[in-house]
Amino acid sequence: MGKLSKRNILWIVPIGILGVFWYFYGPQKDITNNEYITYVQNYTYENSTKTLESAFAAACENPYWVYFETQKGQDVVEFKGDCPVDNEIAKVNVQFLVDNAITNVQSGAMLIDSKMQEEAERDQFLLTLVQE
Repeated sequence: MGKLSKRNILWIVPIGILGVFWYFYGPQKDITNNEYITYVQNYTYENSTKTLESAFAAACENPYWVYFETQKGQDVVEFKGDCPVDNEIAKVNVQFLVDNAITNVQSGAMLIDSKMQEEAERDQFLLTLVQE
């Protein structure tokens, strides 16, 4: 009986440790509503009166905005949706970097159908979007 309980403890302790790690470092819920997202959605580029939210909503289907913080502490708002690219609907992800004071937005990475795009292509896509 003594050996059986020691064996059980040797199984329970590692499983408990894994459970604690899963709880703290496992998948987190998406943050879809905070001040960073609101700021990016209401942001307007130079020479445009359209906000990013209205521009994406007019051109893209299934818009989804999510906030996350990188390991280096950078605040990022990401747009995900199905948008027209070269007259075809494609899955588009565009990241926007927000400074800590929430006073400036910079365009970050852009993926089209999970393929990284060049800065020039991203900038042209966003410019077309806010001018339509």
